[in-house]
Amino acid sequence: MAKQFLLISYDISDDRRRTKAMKTLEDFGKRVQYSVFECLLAPEEFQKLHKRLKPLAREAQDSIRVYFIGADEVGRILVIGMGKVTREDVFFLQ
Repeated sequence: MAKQFLLISYDISDDRRRTKAMKTLEDFGKRVQYSVFECLLAPEEFQKLHKRLKPLAREAQDSIRVYFIGADEVGRILVIGMGKVTREDVFFLQ
């Protein structure tokens, strides 16, 4: 099953919805900053995540951003300071 590296950030104004977004993302990836997660997801997993996140953002005031990062670019991620890039031994892109 092909997996894609995703960087997901959120800015949600309501505490309750923000907490739900954080807990949802914890089910799918690793928190690397306060409102930023790295995820390695198969397409079906991403669809489940998207379905759970969509109702948490109000279009006029909130933002959830999903960045799809290719395999070549994952290898170029630079971390300055503590932490490591989320990785599996092998992952494939569609």
